[in-house]
Amino acid sequence: MTIRKHIVGAVAVAALLAGALTMPRAAFAEDPAVEPGVFKLAIQPWLGYGMWYIAKEKGFFKANGLEDVELVNFVEDKDMGAAIASGQVDGDNESIQQLLVKVQAGIPLKGVLLMDASTKADAILVKGDDIKTPADLKGKQVAFEKGATSDLLLNYILQKNGMTIGDISELPMPAANAGTAIISGTVGAAVTYEPYISTALAADKSIKVLAEAGEAPGLISDMLTIPEDVLKNKPGQVHALLKSWDQALDFYRTHTEEGRAIISKGVGAEPSELATAFDGVSYYSVAESQDALNGVFKTETYPSIVKAALAAKMIDKDVPYESAVDASVSTAK
Repeated sequence: MTIRKHIVGAVAVAALLAGALTMPRAAFAEDPAVEPGVFKLAIQPWLGYGMWYIAKEKGFFKANGLEDVELVNFVEDKDMGAAIASGQVDGDNESIQQLLVKVQAGIPLKGVLLMDASTKADAILVKGDDIKTPADLKGKQVAFEKGATSDLLLNYILQKNGMTIGDISELPMPAANAGTAIISGTVGAAVTYEPYISTALAADKSIKVLAEAGEAPGLISDMLTIPEDVLKNKPGQVHALLKSWDQALDFYRTHTEEGRAIISKGVGAEPSELATAFDGVSYYSVAESQDALNGVFKTETYPSIVKAALAAKMIDKDVPYESAVDASVSTAK
């Protein structure tokens, strides 16, 4: 699998996109001592986590005092969740909605770094002329993957247009199958992600993008999450990990072609296969993440995510921001 399964007003749009496109600036007050031992980081083959592959390849982890960082690969969210809950790994990378699910389940976990956000890599596709606006989805059959980023995006767009999931006819299926379904004409609307978006648009010119994740920057996004006991007992390792992310991102922004080749190898694909996915994702430096997590993400994006996750029945009650996110971790005390 080379693509993940898991995934505001005009002022918010401008602020988040501007932050994601600027060069990183220093976000660290000082370097604390790095504790000995290997840091085990759970990861799935999604390019949004790509800076870890670059940091490993280019030696940034060791340069920042880490003995080693073991990238522990998982395919299923449930297996990664079990590993973080049982202490088998020291941190993981996951979509915001999965963080909410874990926190609600009582796992003491904090999101400390907003790593990436989908802008064009997740979208609702429609076929034909009878669906021109989101309101036209009412009564229509829509193919999408329940419990995943597609579910979150669909519920957000429906809410934004005064509807609920009950206003459409649900056809649950994996995102890859949803892309195939709209090409074949089995459905008139489907929610999917890259590379299935580009495949569908190239296969049939009557297929159009109705809505995409960029309408709510950060809605479909991923965070580095760390258990609270690791934050307490290994603050130096966490700090070094964040520094390594920043250095990897700086490398990626100045050597993009080489960076994409390293990331593509890490997720098991060719760079050409992921070109549209790369173009549809924005990465955040530590400073840009801090700005967002202390600002527009906290005040506008996070409430939208919680609302959509509730509607999608991923969670059954509100998860307070402070219970899930700690932006202060990225600044040395």
